[in-house]
Order: sequence, then C-alpha cells, then structure tokens
Amino acid sequence: MAEIIQRDGTWTFDGETVRIVPGGKAHPVRLALGELAVPVQALAGISFEPERKGGRLRLRLRGGACPVLRAADGRLKDGSDPYVLVVEKDRTGVAEYFVDEVRNALLIEQVPEGPVDRFLLPGPALPVSGGGGDGTASFDGETVRLTWNWKAEESKTAGGPVSFPLSRIAGVRWLPSIGMENGFLRFEPVEGAVSAPPKYDTYSLDLWGLSKKEYTAVLVAAAVLARLPQARTAVDGSAGAPDLTKAPAPAAPVPPPADDHDVLLRRLRELGELHRAGVLTDEEFSTAKQAILRRM
Repeated sequence: MAEIIQRDGTWTFDGETVRIVPGGKAHPVRLALGELAVPVQALAGISFEPERKGGRLRLRLRGGACPVLRAADGRLKDGSDPYVLVVEKDRTGVAEYFVDEVRNALLIEQVPEGPVDRFLLPGPALPVSGGGGDGTASFDGETVRLTWNWKAEESKTAGGPVSFPLSRIAGVRWLPSIGMENGFLRFEPVEGAVSAPPKYDTYSLDLWGLSKKEYTAVLVAAAVLARLPQARTAVDGSAGAPDLTKAPAPAAPVPPPADDHDVLLRRLRELGELHRAGVLTDEEFSTAKQAILRRM
C-alpha cells in the first residue's frame, strides 16, 4: 500500500483504488466533493511534477470517466482540481514511489488509456448546491432549483425561484469567469436553447468570479450531467453523439471596451455593495478593486 499525507490532502493506493481526501483548507470544490475513490480502470496515467519547493502529483483520468472533469471541460485551475496534490519538498521521494506503484498497477491490469463509454465515478453526492453571482443552483437528483439573490436582474427575481425536473433538461454547460468576463451555469431546456444572455436567462446563473465558492457551480453541472439519460451516449465523444457540456451558446452582446470608464465605475460600485453586504471579504474586495483601478 502506498500513502502520501500532505497539508493539501492525503492519497492512498491499495493496488486497486486511489483514495483522495482533501486537506482542511483545500479549494471549496475539493471540500464539497469530499473523499473520492478512483478505480484503476478509470486512470490513464499519473505523474509527479517537481518544483523548487516540492512539486505536484497529478492523476490523469480516461476521457469521460469523471462527471466533474467532463462538466469542467479543462477549465479547472490546479487549486480546484481534485486530481492534483501539492507535495512538500521533504515528501518528493514518497510522491515518486506513489507514482511507481500506480504505474505498475496500470501495467499489470493492462488498463487502456483511451476514453470510456460510461462514467466510472458517481459524481458529486446529492443533494448538491453551488454558484454565486446572481443566485444559487441546487439539485437533489430529480429537480434543479435556481434561487436568485438581491443582485439578480428583475427579469429573474420577478418570477421568484425557478424549479424544473431533470426530464426537462437537454444539456448543461459551465463556464467560469475569466478576467473581466462573467461566466455562467446554463441549463438547456428540451424545448431548445434560450437566446437571452445568462444575466437575463431564468435557466442560467451569472457567475462573476468574485469568490472561489462560485466554482462550486461546476459540481451542480456534474451532478446533472451524470444523471441525464442521454449522457452515456455522449461520454466517449463519438460521431453523432451530442456533447451535453457544450450546448450551443446563445449570441452574447458585444462587450464594452476594456477602458470604458462607465463600465469600470459600475463594477466598483457593485464591489462596494457586495463588500458592505458581507459577500466579499476585505482581502477579496481589495484585490478586485485594485484590478479595476489598474484598468482605469
């Protein structure tokens, strides 16, 4: 049995399963996922990436094996990636031993590196919730519920919280906020894609990227994706199978110029309101404020 215990988390391997337990101060996505049991059959490889102060252990999963990775579509940062472990300098030897043990098991079991035709991990435990920006999404295995906060547009709040059964969902897509561009968690109804931007779409959350907790919206996307009846046919990305994580995005309005002072001033006012309301910590408010002031 191989085991490596770090502040970032603990990984153990018994020859059949890699068990992953996040550290107490891990990213909210990893904490919400909790302990993971990854069977050898789900692995495509493992590596240790040395750095000046230690390094990183990284598991590489076979395509389509994990609903979270499928929903994230390569957009998870290392800090939020459950299959990355930060290794301290005095444990690099243990990390290299761990890599050898897993690689040997992959050779013995003759596990192929190619994609799988079904999810080999169950996805987030239910019920699950996440999001931020203008609301929160939750899913209990049968129904998705979107609850708006005080920053949501009137077109959303006027109708109150929105609930719809899994049978009404054709696909789901998560995109984190990147730079000054908002992200979203969008559910595509079976009736067809909605043309409104996420800010006004009652099937979407608008994600602003002001807190790490907004990344937990990807867990809702993963939980829904793992339970969609059509997900199995789309896992391997075969020809003709719909990609449920990449539903056609509606046309978005042309964003204002980066140096548009009205836009930046509005962002500053929104940040101030969020800080006063206790949504943002002093550190988060200061970091976001300085970024906007530099743009001005």
